[in-house]
Amino acid sequence: MIQNKIVVRYQDGRLRKGITNDFSPNKDLFHLESADALPGGKSLELHTTELKAVFFVRDFAGNPRYTDNKEFDPIKSLLGRKIKVVFKDGELMVGTTHGYQKDRPGFFIVPADNQSNIERCFVVASATRQVSFI
Repeated sequence: MIQNKIVVRYQDGRLRKGITNDFSPNKDLFHLESADALPGGKSLELHTTELKAVFFVRDFAGNPRYTDNKEFDPIKSLLGRKIKVVFKDGELMVGTTHGYQKDRPGFFIVPADNQSNIERCFVVASATRQVSFI
């Protein structure tokens, strides 16, 4: 079973960290085993519609002093289309996507900065102010 390290940010600003093995972009419900839960503890049931984004991360701590670069490496080849996402809270993400469609509830983005702690991010469309291809 694949276990993904994730950080979820709610639209109201709350944050949770943990592991999921049942996230699907096509379903509104998935489960999170909290990073600080005791073994065998109950998992949390999360509804995608309440979230801003689901960040699939390399590690939970990350580097709080590091700011992701919003520019693409001109030497690195890209997969997907370049995209810029501005969330309702003002956060900006720049990266590439394969699956953005205006009428879908969400889509994945891979950050432009290959040094980012974020491997990929599922963006909840209702939490965005602006989405544009660049």
